[in-house]
Amino acid sequence: MGVFPDFGGLDGIGELREVIGALLTFVLIIAVLMLIVCAIVWALATANGHHGAATKARIGAWTALGAVVLAGGGVAWMNWLLDLGQQL
Repeated sequence: MGVFPDFGGLDGIGELREVIGALLTFVLIIAVLMLIVCAIVWALATANGHHGAATKARIGAWTALGAVVLAGGGVAWMNWLLDLGQQL
């Protein structure tokens, strides 16, 4: 049974894919930069004994890591689901 979504059934689907790809790239770049900045601030604040700033930087680092995982894993998960649908 060859069931697969018809991605060509809508007008402008190519432009939509380009926009979503650009937004995904933008989200991944910003999230990775946020992760780096928050990790540096977390280390510096912990080393200098500023526990309030360290806590906020730690929360920022975990949030950025979650954004990276969701943005990067979303595409892989969707591709896995489409491949799984081919096998059913």
